Amino acid sequence: MYSNKRVLLIAGGGTLGTYVAEELLRLGASVEVICPEEKISDNEHLIFHQSMATEELLNELFSQKHYNGIVNFIHYPDPKEYERIHPLLIRNTDHLIFLSSYRVYANEQHPITEEAPRLTDVVKDPDFLENETYAVPKAKCEDYLRRERAGEPWTIVRPVISFSCKRLDLLLYSGKDVLKYAERGEEMLLPDTVKNYTAGLDWAGNSGKLIANLLFKPEAIGEAFTVYSGHGLTWGEVADKYSALTGVKIRWCSEEEYVQSTPKIVKEPWMWKYDRKWNRDVDCSKILRVTKLSQKDFASVEEGIRRELEKLS
Repeated sequence: MYSNKRVLLIAGGGTLGTYVAEELLRLGASVEVICPEEKISDNEHLIFHQSMATEELLNELFSQKHYNGIVNFIHYPDPKEYERIHPLLIRNTDHLIFLSSYRVYANEQHPITEEAPRLTDVVKDPDFLENETYAVPKAKCEDYLRRERAGEPWTIVRPVISFSCKRLDLLLYSGKDVLKYAERGEEMLLPDTVKNYTAGLDWAGNSGKLIANLLFKPEAIGEAFTVYSGHGLTWGEVADKYSALTGVKIRWCSEEEYVQSTPKIVKEPWMWKYDRKWNRDVDCSKILRVTKLSQKDFASVEEGIRRELEKLS
């Protein structure tokens, strides 16, 4: 389907990039990945450039070949940095995908669609707007694309939390936390206020497949998409899957006890206050319609966890 297409993944050596590359190769594309990690390719259609994505490297690559698609995984805490690099990227591709996040959404609409109000549209808290370093700059980059670069071949993607063997997410727990608690026989505390809320969570393999299949779709140009396959598990159900597969013990507690016992909330209050404590039920019909994928094309959350745990065994 993507034969004769060349795609560049910028900072694509991580959780999402690995699965985007896998799906693009399956679709027949040639893939090049810029990443600081040392990676070895066993596929003639996959090339790794071990480097930071400097402007110098990008200019060198662009002078040698044309990329039909570019997926940019870099997060820009300062949107001005993205505004500086965007013209170079868009000049050298037929389709540019910008990685935003589902965390840009406010808590105003259920289920969440791509037209739902964003935090920057409705939140008036100056502390949040001035000091939050993830959702706010993502939204500002989106605004730049819509206001300053309308008519260009870009697409905004807003992935939900995408877990893999590198990050086994459970509410605010991440990394290898679940396995460490299981190994020590310690209880993981979770607030009962979110137990029946839909988790904004999906397996990274599903997210990567969706992003890859948005490339080169005319209907994707100039649009934003929530990257979500639609399994719709609650945090309670996700916790049950982790318990069944790892043996980790979960104790549901009051929100007050959870907040007091979770130092991360003090360190990163915005993630809790403006995302994890909300019901994140998402309408994924738009991305499924454009990619022409359906539920049968995706693994369940349980199967995703199982596959990632096998990689760690």
